[in-house]
Amino acid sequence: MEIEEHLVALKVMRLTRPTLASPLPVTCDTKDLPANLLNISLQQDATAVSGIETISIGQFLLLPQSPVNIYLGETFSSYICVHNETNDVVRNVCVKVDLQTSSQRLPLPTNPPVPQLAADDTVNNVIHHEVKELGTHILVCEVSYHSPNGAPLSFRKFFKIQVLKPLDVKTKFYNAESDDVYLEAQVQNITAGPIFLEKVALEASHLFNVTSLNANDGEESIFGQTTLLQPQSSCQFLYCLTPQPSLAADLKLLSGATNIGKLDIVWRSNLGERGRLQTSQLQRMGPTYDDIRLSITELPNFVYLEKEFYFKCKLVNNCERTVELVLSLENTPSLTWCGVSGRKLPSLTPGMNQELCLCAVALEPGLQSISGIRLQDTFLKRTYKYDELAQVFVIIKVDKSKTDD
Repeated sequence: MEIEEHLVALKVMRLTRPTLASPLPVTCDTKDLPANLLNISLQQDATAVSGIETISIGQFLLLPQSPVNIYLGETFSSYICVHNETNDVVRNVCVKVDLQTSSQRLPLPTNPPVPQLAADDTVNNVIHHEVKELGTHILVCEVSYHSPNGAPLSFRKFFKIQVLKPLDVKTKFYNAESDDVYLEAQVQNITAGPIFLEKVALEASHLFNVTSLNANDGEESIFGQTTLLQPQSSCQFLYCLTPQPSLAADLKLLSGATNIGKLDIVWRSNLGERGRLQTSQLQRMGPTYDDIRLSITELPNFVYLEKEFYFKCKLVNNCERTVELVLSLENTPSLTWCGVSGRKLPSLTPGMNQELCLCAVALEPGLQSISGIRLQDTFLKRTYKYDELAQVFVIIKVDKSKTDD
């Protein structure tokens, strides 16, 4: 089969940013065997900056010497050129470019058809496309034109593009007793070069309000002015999600609210080249609640040793019937209770709640847990045990008058 020769030639080139050419700093002491030979060689290196040769800072731009990887979230740019290699004029030159992915075929915008193309003239197109899928992509370039005698001609060329994963994102969820959800996100750079994280934000679902815990009171990032990640390095981010009041009031809806939101990550790589990645919907394991739920709503952070302290609890009936409960308080080695144990609480209808105010005395200094609360369902004869509901820090109160003496 003979290959048809065409009157025009198609050239496709990937557009990438250059890199900074930096010297390789190899030095030695003047008393060593090479003496000043290595130092002089470094000073004469064309890529070194005079006076700071050993810092390895380049002053020249280096064009890519090999194919550059394209990563998910970056913008793929390409220069497409159609050249008339004959001495005749060809007409109606049209360039059509499609990008074939594993799931779809995307037409890319190009310039309108050229009515005529003179000898040794070119048609130039620059295309840009934000890559949103991993895997192999095929760039399909089709050129159609009319020969000098009016015959329609066309041909196509295919170029393979491999899209790699730039970041590895791992998440952990913690469901707090206060119904808040804490999200820890670890972002790891798995590209071949360093990147600067410009933005890492959590776009919460409509069921939650999000608070970023990655800044101090002055709204300054705890990571400093820049978050630079070297290859294979990682960084952790922490967020607190508070359920909407309508969601927090219904424990069944709260337990089924598993969609948290999406992470939106923007980074800069070589010479400020921008990339953006958005994760899929993050899912948490919904908490499970017993028929009777007890949670602490108010608790001091510090209490004094062998002194009474008060805290408040919220009691919620999560079952479909009215319950009658008996409150019992069991002492622990580090905590003793003040008040009546074994008292009957008012009846609690389905979905309703009531507030309990309890008093205790800490017997040991240090970080101590609130434990020993028992609730007995008088109908089912079932006892609900609540240990390590929260923690308080117990300190010893110093008598200043005795200290002054």
